[in-house]
Formats: sequence, C-alpha cells, structure tokens
Amino acid sequence: MKNKIVFLAILLVFSAGAKLFSENPPDEGMWLPILVERLNYVDMEKMGLHLTVQELYDINHSSLKDAIVGLSGSGAASGGFFCTAEVVSGEGLLFTNHHCGFNAVQNHSSPEHDYLTDGFWATSNKEELSNENLCASFLVRMENVTDSIIPFLSDTLKESARSDKVKELTAKMKKRAAENGKYEVSVKAFYGGNEYYLFVFKTYKDIRLVGAPPSSIGKFGGDTDNWMWPRHTCDFTVFRIYADSTGDPSAYNEKNVPLKPKYHLPISLKGVKKNDFAMIWGYPGGTTRYLTSYGMEFNVNTFYPTLIKIFGKELEVMKERMDVDKKVKIDYAGNYAGIANTWKNFIGQSKMLVKNKVEDKKKAIESEFTNWYSKSPELQKKYGTVLDNIKNGYSKMNKVVIPFFYSNIAGMGLDAVQFVGQFGSLKSALEKKNKAAIKESVEGLKTTTKEHFKDIDPVVSQKTMAELLKLYAQNVPKDQLPSVFALIEKDYHNDFNAFADAVFKTSVFVTEANAMAFLNKPGMKVFKKDLVSIMAQSFQDATGKYAAAYGEARTSISAGNRHFIAGLREMNPKLVAYPDANSTLRMSYGQVLDYFPADAVHYEYFTTMKGVMQKEDPNNDEFIVPDKLKELYKAKDFGQYSENGEMITCFLTNNDITGGNSGSPVINGNGQLIGLAFDGNWEAMSGDISFEPDLQRTINVDIRYVLFIIDKFAGDTNIIKELTLVK
Repeated sequence: MKNKIVFLAILLVFSAGAKLFSENPPDEGMWLPILVERLNYVDMEKMGLHLTVQELYDINHSSLKDAIVGLSGSGAASGGFFCTAEVVSGEGLLFTNHHCGFNAVQNHSSPEHDYLTDGFWATSNKEELSNENLCASFLVRMENVTDSIIPFLSDTLKESARSDKVKELTAKMKKRAAENGKYEVSVKAFYGGNEYYLFVFKTYKDIRLVGAPPSSIGKFGGDTDNWMWPRHTCDFTVFRIYADSTGDPSAYNEKNVPLKPKYHLPISLKGVKKNDFAMIWGYPGGTTRYLTSYGMEFNVNTFYPTLIKIFGKELEVMKERMDVDKKVKIDYAGNYAGIANTWKNFIGQSKMLVKNKVEDKKKAIESEFTNWYSKSPELQKKYGTVLDNIKNGYSKMNKVVIPFFYSNIAGMGLDAVQFVGQFGSLKSALEKKNKAAIKESVEGLKTTTKEHFKDIDPVVSQKTMAELLKLYAQNVPKDQLPSVFALIEKDYHNDFNAFADAVFKTSVFVTEANAMAFLNKPGMKVFKKDLVSIMAQSFQDATGKYAAAYGEARTSISAGNRHFIAGLREMNPKLVAYPDANSTLRMSYGQVLDYFPADAVHYEYFTTMKGVMQKEDPNNDEFIVPDKLKELYKAKDFGQYSENGEMITCFLTNNDITGGNSGSPVINGNGQLIGLAFDGNWEAMSGDISFEPDLQRTINVDIRYVLFIIDKFAGDTNIIKELTLVK
C-alpha cells in the first residue's frame, strides 16, 4: 500500500501557471525563509509580526526555524518529509498531528493494547515508546547554489544529459556540506529547474511516542469531515527527540537522553481573534501552481478519475473487512487512512478545479504569455514552441498513461506481487546455481517474509486482487492488457474471484507458512509455474512496454515547464514569483479569518466543543464521543484553557499550505504557538494548482484544546509542566 503512495508522489511531479507574483495578497505564497527579509518582512510587520528577521531565521544563533522539524521515515536525504512537527519544550518534546503519528501509534497497537482506540500516555520517560522508522530533521542552513549549476547546463543538452550533469555537480556540493557524515544534505530544483538550493540538515533517529489521544478525539469526524469546515478534531500527537550524551543524533539506545534543543516555541493561552496575524512554518510537500491548462485537463480527465476508481475499490474492500475484525481494523488503519485521504483529495480537486474555473485562469495566463513573446522575433524563437511542446507531451502521455497506471498500481501494487518482487536475488542465484548466494538470499528472505505478513490479512489481500484485476480488465483495452489476462480468460472464464481463489490456494507467495516452506527448499520450478510469479512477470512486462513512452512524454513536459516558467519570470521581471512547494522549509503568513463559501452562507472562524456534542453519533465510529469528554463538557471543566466559558476547538487562517504542512505550528506575531495546522477546506481543493484568496483557508486545532485534552482528559500533567505557557 505504501508503495502506491510513493508511486503517486512521483507521478504528481508535473510542475508548470498561476500568477505567482508578489502583487498577490500577502497571504498567498510559501516563501523560503532565507528570502523573508528581502521579500516579505515589511508586509509581515504591517500585519502584526513583532519578531526581528534574525529571530525568525538565523544560521549563527538560535531562531524560530530551530524549533521546526521535518518528519520522515529514513531522514532528510530520502527526498522529502511526510509531515512537520515543532519543538515545544527544553526536553525535546514535539507536537505534530494525530494523523502524522497515526502509523507510529498503530505499530504499537494490538487487540490487547489498542492505543488507536484508547489513546496512549507515557507517565515517565521510561514508558515512552521507540519508533524504528521515524526521523526528525532540523534545517541547519540553506543556500542558493544556482550559479554553481546553471552556467554548466548548456541549452543544447538533452534532458537526460542535463539531469546527469546536475547530479554530478550536486554530488560534490553535498559531499562537502555533509562534513564527513555529520549532516544530511539535499539539493533541490526550484521554478522547474531554473534555480537550485542546497539544504543542510541534522537528523535525529531516536524519536519516542509520548502521548496520543484516542482516535475518537484525534480523528473525530473521520473521512466524513476530512477536508471540511466546520471541524472539531483535536488532531495532535506528542513525541520526544532523544540524542546521545553530547546532544548528537544516535540510533535508539537506552542510554540516550532527551534532546536539549537550540530553541523551543512558547505557547500562548490567549487565543485568537479575527484578523490576528498568523504565520505557519513547515515542509509543504508539493504544489503545481505553474501547471498549464493542458496539465489541468490531463489531471481532471485522466489522472484523477483513474486513481479515484482504483483507490475507491481498495477502500471498499478494506472497510468491509475492518468493520468485522478488530485486528484487521488495527493492522490496516494506517493504509486505509492514507489512501482515503488521497482518494477524497482527488475527488475534491476534480470538482473544485471545474467549479472555480481554474482552466480559464490558466488559459488567460497562456494567452498573455503568447501575446508577449509574439511581439518579438527573438522571444518568439526562444518561447514560441514551449506551449505546443507541453501540449504534445500530454497528448503522448494520454495514449499510454491508463495502462501504465493500472500495471503499476492495480497490478504491481498487489500485496502478493509486491512480495514476490523481493525474491529477485534468490531467483538469480538459483539460475546460476550459486549455493552461497542461495543461502544468503534465503536467510534474508526469511526475515522479509515475517515482516511482510505481519500486517497482511489474506481475506483483504485475496478480495483486493479479484476486484482490482476485474477493474483493470474493465478500464484497459483488451489489446493493452498484460498476458496474465489471457490466462484468466482461458482457464477461469474471466471469473476473477475464481482466479484469486486459485492463487491463494496454490501460491507459495500468499501466506507466511507457504513462503517459509519454499525457502526451506527453494527451486526454479516455482518461479516458472506459481501464479503469483506469472502475474508479477506479466505486470512487469506491461509496465516496461509503456514505461519508455511515458518517460519520454514526462521528460518533454518537464522541459517545457522549465522554459514556460522561465518565460513567465522574464515576462514579469519586476515581480517576485514564489516557487512551488517541494518539501523544503517554507513560511506562509496571513490572518485568522472567516469566509463565505456560497451565497448567503457564512462560516465563522472558530468552532467550540458544543459542535462536538452536536455531531455525536454513538452508532458511527467517526462521531463517537468518549464519556469522559462528555463529562468534562457538561461540568464546563476546561481549566485555564477556556475562553468566556467555552472550549474553542479549531480555527481558520488564510495561510497558504499544502500536504506536508500537517502538524506545522501556527504562530502569532509574538512568536508563540497558537495552533497546529492539519487540513485545508473543501471549497478550495483546487488550491494546490491555483490559490483562491477568497476561499482558501487552513484548518487548525486550537493549541488550548490540545492542552485541555492532555491535561484534563488524559491527566498527563507531566507534559504540561514541561511547556512554556504564556497567559
């Protein structure tokens, strides 16, 4: 399942035009902190910022940026961060979203210790739980290295050669900046590859779970409320960073101690008012604000519908099984939540891109661009074919993309097919009759097998296989289907349930017991006759058949986008364009603000616990309210966290964020934490492609609601004592 999300992240990198210039309202734009002083600081001061530039970002002294971390599975060098977190105490305590810590909580859960349902609270450091695949990275510094790369990239270079040259140049930079492994370093392209920046990180790999509310609080509203306002979710999880005795990163070790951070955020108990200044710092994953009308058409007509069908079917199968088996519900909770989030996002984008008439906006920009270059023979020579090249690239992609997507996601993405893919080294060793290599592969695969089947339910796996293969056959022309479908037609009369049943009755790759038995006596015969092995080879052949054409089209689009963005910037030389998000540290600023989503409809900028009680539905898992929370509400026992006798739950700002900003701190003009960003709103689901200033809002959990849950609901006063509270 996780591989599907990774594959999607790759597919979504089609970056090319909104009018991303500083003439836009100050709430639009995800800005690089290194450029704040030159581009944004004056506007921020006027809106209510009371910090100096140095207090925001400084590489020589502690600053606000030193409290912001990117969360990843294997570190900053892996390419990006799935969420953001912030340091809130002098003992390395981290706040982030509940959905950001969801997999960590799930991994520690079982039917006997169901932390997803019941919550988890460590009462001492000894009770905090380690997380093998969770890292927290601090940005040490960033640097514009464009002048060390672009001059060495000739305009005559083919895209593949250009990419190789960039890798060659950046490899040297990264090696120097890493200082013999002290730091992790990445170099990322901006503006479609017209600029490059280097980022140096210090990554900590001993991150322990400290506290998490039950899902009935941290995920209140579930998929129904996802992307919606009004919202009443207390979306938070608490972790702690551990380091060695010198404060440096270390793998998990019992002797490690809580990190003494360079800086941590104080927390405001004053709350927010309409029009208050608010800034958000974090690691937004990716936007495509420079996307052309051709790219938007591709997304709406091809990309989104294909993924909506596949993911919708997967969710349907998982949900049916999760509703009747508690262990399956726990094991699949993370996968279900991740896929459901992406699935609903695509549905929302499909609708709102059309409703908000984004294509018209794109075409207007392209028309302006065409009129501009047409007035000059020199510019016409330089940019005259750019839009046509992009258009042709998408036209070529459309011819292969559906069979390519299905082979990768509905074929190669099946649990059993993914698993047999791990046996490549053993197959090669068997073919060569290399006994030493066979033995080595077998030992490694035994560990892999135990890990793979730990969270796999055979009922879900078999039903998913049958349903996705059926969907595959319905949506891909027969002459483009992989060879395995001919076998299904001949031997099983296109009965996909019968085929899946045969697979799970005969294959060695569908249960741990079968796989272990095979590993105890491996042979080539299995790879030739096993149905899963046959499927895997068939899907691999299909992927290879379309990969070259898909890659060629994507390369053409990428090159066209780079020239288009360069042209837009040349067309507007006096205006400052902000770059698309790409999982690098950004700052956005704006205000606490309500909005009017439709005629005669007004949404207030905050919600209260009254709304939690109004939404309660004891017959719906998404809207169950814990008894203790109801008791606290009835008694109005809100402690120091209430406002005028009410418990504020969530609030809105018009900050510009996207995925990856989940868990980001919402900070007031005094540099104090006032909330955690966790979502965007439905009416502006087109926002990743075109910012909608009148509609676009960030949904944040009020930090006082977080503290109320920790203190009054969970009774974990140890956490509260660590924090720097400002009344």
